[in-house]
Amino acid sequence: MTERFADIIGLIRKEVKPALGCTEPIAVALAVAKAVETLEERCPECHQEKDWRLETCFDVRVSVSGNILKNGMGVGIPGTGMVGLYIASALGAVCGKSSYGLEVLHDLDEKYIRRAKELVERKKVRIELADTDKKLYIKAYVSTCEGHTASAVIENDHDNIVEICFDDHILANARSASTDNGQNLRETRDYGLTVREIYDFARTVGYDSIKFILESRDLNLTLAREGLKGDYGLKVGKTIHCTRHREVFGNDFMSYAMSLTAAASDARMAGCTLPAMSNSGSGNQGITVTMSVIAYAIKHDIDDETLARALVLSHLVAIHIKGYLGKLSALCGCVIASTGSACGLVFLRGGSYEAVCSAIKNMIGNITGMVCDGAKVGCAMKVASGVASAIQSAVLAMDGTCISENDGIIEKDIEKTIRNLGQIGSVGMQSADNMILDIMVCK
Repeated sequence: MTERFADIIGLIRKEVKPALGCTEPIAVALAVAKAVETLEERCPECHQEKDWRLETCFDVRVSVSGNILKNGMGVGIPGTGMVGLYIASALGAVCGKSSYGLEVLHDLDEKYIRRAKELVERKKVRIELADTDKKLYIKAYVSTCEGHTASAVIENDHDNIVEICFDDHILANARSASTDNGQNLRETRDYGLTVREIYDFARTVGYDSIKFILESRDLNLTLAREGLKGDYGLKVGKTIHCTRHREVFGNDFMSYAMSLTAAASDARMAGCTLPAMSNSGSGNQGITVTMSVIAYAIKHDIDDETLARALVLSHLVAIHIKGYLGKLSALCGCVIASTGSACGLVFLRGGSYEAVCSAIKNMIGNITGMVCDGAKVGCAMKVASGVASAIQSAVLAMDGTCISENDGIIEKDIEKTIRNLGQIGSVGMQSADNMILDIMVCK
């Protein structure tokens, strides 16, 4: 395997990870968990009781950026029947393990849920808006009744802990030091990807080097099937799949893909305790980028190697586009993720590089402008819309139909088109992002 291919695989592994619960509240839980672990390491009294986390008196204060607040306010927290950052912070304190990363709440059980709810009810958890320009910022402070305080800061990536403090002394600062040979400090755009290179990589990389991507299928398909079985959220996927509505939705591939994708989102956003395979820090984006591709493979009995190559293409296109937007923005992540899935569908149908570019342009010319108004159960409806657009865009692309460079923000050059989308989402929609947050916090 070439050095460049290894570099791209490193990027995939960095951005495609299992996540238990919506990644914004989970990132908050992760920061709190790291702060509590720091207290456990530094305070002798923390080791005097077997169940210190369950018995001790401590206070939790979390300062977050506006986008973290927006995406954490209304989303279900796994296993609790509750929503929001307060219960997520409390769970991070009582049972979180930072070594699990975005599966920080993996050890969740009833006794921890009871203790976390008690902390929230006793107002031992505070959430406040941080004074920061960063889209993704979390600082968690945890104080003991003995007067010790520890804090942990997450910036830019949902699992990127950049600072750890104990009693106002900095123990670790990753902002000025590279880890993992610089991988954690590299942003997506630093990799210099293009759609051309992504397409060629997906076609030619050795299968053994990318078969790990099939875990996307295993995790997200399990989540989708759980969503179809249970009564989660708005039951968008289950409703589309229901035989009672066949005269409306039909029984074709599009309805199948929409139902699977929406069902996975239904379950995840309502607090299902199964993990999703995320993409660029978003579980919903990971679901959307994969499920229609997986649905096509199931319907048409596609072999694992071909599916793996399509999933790599889908994931990488989404990662590449997301690099121009940042981890959190006013633009709904399903726009980016469903664009990736459109490319994966083109690949499964034997499409060329030119057809992949056409699918991207068709998507950008279609649903650009869909806003993110926070993570919530209603995201499943946006996800279903994204899947329908992805299938439409892929079919048109395979028929040689592509939105013209004379239309809107579309350019002849595919990379310029992607940059245009990035500018709209990261700069042009900033005022919309601020207004959405104002509306949400004032309700």
